[in-house]
Formats: sequence, C-alpha cells, structure tokens
Amino acid sequence: MNQEAKKNKKELIICLGSACFSRGNKNAVKTIKEYIKEHQLEDKIYFHGTHCMEQCQKGPILKFEDRIYTQVTPERLLYVLDEIFHKYF
Repeated sequence: MNQEAKKNKKELIICLGSACFSRGNKNAVKTIKEYIKEHQLEDKIYFHGTHCMEQCQKGPILKFEDRIYTQVTPERLLYVLDEIFHKYF
C-alpha cells in the first residue's frame, strides 16, 4: 500500500511478538480481518502487525491510533473492536 493511501486511513496495529502471538493474537489477525471486511471498513482502516510492543505482561496488545488496548484476549476481542469502531465510525 502506498503512503498516500495509508495516510487517509486510521491505523490499527496488532502485536505479533512471541508473548502476544502465543496468547491469541495469531488467531486474532484472522478475526480482525473478517471484522473489518464484514463492517465494510477496508477503506477506513490500515491494519497490520508489528514486532513486540514491549508490554508482554499486558498482552495480547492492539493499538488504534494513539491508544493501546491491553489484555485483548480472544474472549474480549470483538468487544474491543466494537468499542474502537463505534467510537470512530
């Protein structure tokens, strides 16, 4: 994706460090992609992974814009996504 396309979107980052990955972010990637597609947010969200966010004890971690969401377990994931996207869209 080019820089021009990225700058017009809100950024959602998922931590793919080993602690977050093993605590559920491996499966969360698929769930988030499905959520974005289901809610027709592809043109509004730039979703990607990153290496460790250095908050392993608080993982799994998601970051939306400047806010970090901690302990985003598989059980909490949809709740957190609803909270993020209903607030901004």
